[in-house]
This record gives sequence, C-alpha cells and structure tokens, in this order.
Amino acid sequence: MKGGEGGDGALEWKFSQVFGERTAGEEVQEVDIISAIEFDKSGDHLATGDRGGRVVLFERTDKKEHGGNRKDLEKTDYSISKHPEFRYKTEFQSHEPEFDYLKSLEIEEKINKIRWCQSANGALFLLSTNDKTIKYWKVQEKKIKKVAEINMVPSKATGKANVANSSVASTPKPHLANGGHTDKSYTSLSNDLLFPPGGVSSLRLPVVTCNETNLVARCRRVYAHAHDYHINSISNNSDGETFISADDLRINLWNLEISNQSFNIVDVKPTNMEDLTEVITSAEFHPTHCHTLAYSSSKGSIRLIDLRQSALCDKHSKLFVEQEAPGSRSFFTEIIASISDIKFGKDGRYLLSRDYMTLKLWDINMDSGPVSTFQVHEHLRPRLCDLYENDSIFDKFECCLSGDGQRVATGSYSNLFRVFGRHPGTTEATTLEASRNPMRKQVQTPSRPSRSLSSITRAVRRGADSPGVDANGNSFDSTTKLLHLAWHPTENSIACAAANSLYMYYA
Repeated sequence: MKGGEGGDGALEWKFSQVFGERTAGEEVQEVDIISAIEFDKSGDHLATGDRGGRVVLFERTDKKEHGGNRKDLEKTDYSISKHPEFRYKTEFQSHEPEFDYLKSLEIEEKINKIRWCQSANGALFLLSTNDKTIKYWKVQEKKIKKVAEINMVPSKATGKANVANSSVASTPKPHLANGGHTDKSYTSLSNDLLFPPGGVSSLRLPVVTCNETNLVARCRRVYAHAHDYHINSISNNSDGETFISADDLRINLWNLEISNQSFNIVDVKPTNMEDLTEVITSAEFHPTHCHTLAYSSSKGSIRLIDLRQSALCDKHSKLFVEQEAPGSRSFFTEIIASISDIKFGKDGRYLLSRDYMTLKLWDINMDSGPVSTFQVHEHLRPRLCDLYENDSIFDKFECCLSGDGQRVATGSYSNLFRVFGRHPGTTEATTLEASRNPMRKQVQTPSRPSRSLSSITRAVRRGADSPGVDANGNSFDSTTKLLHLAWHPTENSIACAAANSLYMYYA
C-alpha cells in the first residue's frame, strides 16, 4: 500500500497550509478573491491571481531543508511522506483597471489565467492575462547595493568632513595661467579637507556592499489589442517560444518575443452574428506535440486541431462530443453541456473536460465517446431552475489531473472539491471541504456505475448522489463556490481557492 492510501486505494487527504485565512465573521473584499491558480512544471513555485489584478508567488521550502551533496543526503534519515510546505515569496500588481473609450467599456483588472514559462538564469517567467491584455513577467532577485563606509583619515575629518557633504568654494578667485591659483588653500575640495604637503599616503574610496537581495517583478512584454472579446484562456507551447490566447470567437498564436503581432489560427465568428450558435470556452496546447492543440465549445464539444494542416485551422482533425441520450433534451441541456475547462494529462494521451454536471475523461485516440464520466453535480439536477435564476448555472469550474494521471479533481459548491480515481474498477470518489479539517463533513457516498454509453466507449459513471442535497448530504450553498484548483505536477498535493483563502492539502 502506498503512503497516504486507505485500504480501498483511496487517498487519505490531510490539511497542509492555508494563506489568507478569514476570521469568523470577516467580510471578504471583492478585490481579494482568488481568480487563478497555477503550479510551475517543477512544482516548487505556485502563483495565484486575484480580482484586484495582483499576482502572488509562493515558493516551496521543505525541499531546501535537505539540500547538500549526495552522501549527506544518503546519511540523512527523514520521512519521504513529509508534506510539502510553501511560503510567501513576493507579489506584484499585474493589471490595472482600464477603460476602452472606443467601445465605452470598462476593462476590469481581474486575472483570468496565469501560465508559467521556462525559467532562465535564476529568474522566473510567467504570463498573466485579464479580459483584454496579456503580460509577460520576469521575477528576479536583485542585489541591493549600499555604501557601507567611506574610508577617510579621521584626523582630517572635522566639521563637514565627509566627501559627500564637502563643497567646492563658490567665491570667484583670480586664476593664473596654466591653472595656477593665487590662494594655496583652494587646492583642496574645501578648507576643511586639506591635502598634506607630501601628498596622500593611501587612496581611500567608498566601500559598496551587497548583503541584501530584493525580488523585483518587471513586465517584459505587453500583448494587447488582439482580442475583441474577453480572453478566457492562455496556454504555453512545448516549443518554449510560442503561446496561444483564446477569446469567445478566436484563438491567436503569439511568439513570446514579439508583442505587436499575432496570427489568428481559429476563427468561429460567422458572417452574420445572428447565425452564432456556439463560442470557444477554453483552449490548451498539447504538452509534448507543439503542432497540436485542443479547444472546447459551449455546445459540449472538443476539437483537436493540427497546425501543420493549414495556417487558418477552420477544420479540426478530431471532434470529441458525447451523443445526447434520446428524450433527455430540456431547456437546460445546452447550458449544462457547455465545457468550462479542459486539461491535457502529462503524457498528452488523455484530455479532461469539465461541464456543469460532470467531469469527462477522453482518450485522444478514441473520439467515439469519453472513457470515463464522473458525476459531480447530479444531485443538483432538480434545482436547475433555481440555479438558472441566480445565474449559478453559468459558473465556470476548473478541473485538474494528478501528475501520474491516476486521479482527477474539480470544485463544487459549499467550498467543496471532489477527487476521483480514474482506473476501471475503482470506486474512489472523495469529497473534501476547503477548511483546516477537509474530512469534517465527509460521509460515504454511494458510488454506483450507470449503464455505459456503448460497449466501445467503456464509459463509467461514478459519484452520483441523492437528489436535493450536496455531495455530503447537507443543504448546499451556491454563494460559496470552489472554482479554482491545481494539482502538484509530481506529488499528491492540491492547492485550491475558497474566496480569498488559499488552501493546500496532501495525501
């Protein structure tokens, strides 16, 4: 049995840390609500963005404690299961509120997405975006130079005896030819600092020291004026040179070094806007194939496109969509089918999508249907009318996969998030609360597989719950929603955002 696993193979999740924890009754400021979370590839750094346009960086500290050469590490006996610890590193103002005078439109500063880029020379690089503008940031430690002392001869330092304070006499004096002077006293900087007749025995200079370092965030590039609609996604390419940005109708390809030009590679805008039937909701580059990317739509479909086929990718190479069950269509069918987030697995073989009701796992080699379907909000189906009235039905929940691809996770209401095991035969469906005691409301939920879509898809549905209550059997709160979460790339550790608080868990 692996560390952190229970008898049934399900992970036992434990609280690790919290940043920005609220006290009882404390009111949350709108600008402090977290709107984006992202680990870097190493998992040693974590970035969050908020509605106030700020980016906050955290760095891992527990790895550094065991630094040293290999022999020392081999002699050191410490538990491998020691939970990851992060500390606050720095923060900076990424975006400011703007106003589009041509369209009379306010552009809020809220950070929509953060993506880490390749680090170089000890500096960290990342992309952040609000609704209209993408920025490329460099965060680096800079040494603070200070003048520690000025080596002067104490016997000569009287009165204003400091080189910085010394002044040249301003009274005009008659000069002789070739720089001669009638008054010998004016051969020095001031009357207080006289050069001795035999000259200075040793040259004395200010001493500059660099004992302190300061983290400086500098905006290297600004990629603006390329989107008419709100940007919902940015994604780095595996080539390390390019990235994509997606809005409701277009996907643009950028070079990191060129900020004044981008290439439009996907355009779903119809000639007549009245003919518009679907919009782009999310886009992601393949983790290893630099020519492949996927984007999802509000109709519940995912398209895989190959940049080698044509400059404008109007035609997809593969289409992933789940066929509607006969007689199941209702007023809410299209709304709840809209995909809010897609994520590739680490190896690029599987693709995870999140719609309002479910998580779906797709094999990119099999477009007949999802490999697995995980029920997240089935218990809310009787309440869809209420959720439509208060606009909660349009909430955009994110999803993530574990680094080994064995598990998937997504958020829900009442500050809950759910973790599912994805292998056939497993019944792992854990519900956790974003608090210091994640298992506080945990109850066993029935995990019943439903009928598979077809013998070809081998779809498995798990985690369905009793109607009218949340996943823990409690009345759910649609005002407290856990939209953003991220899985550590190499360990079973999850970071999730509950309003302005960042919670971290490990297993």
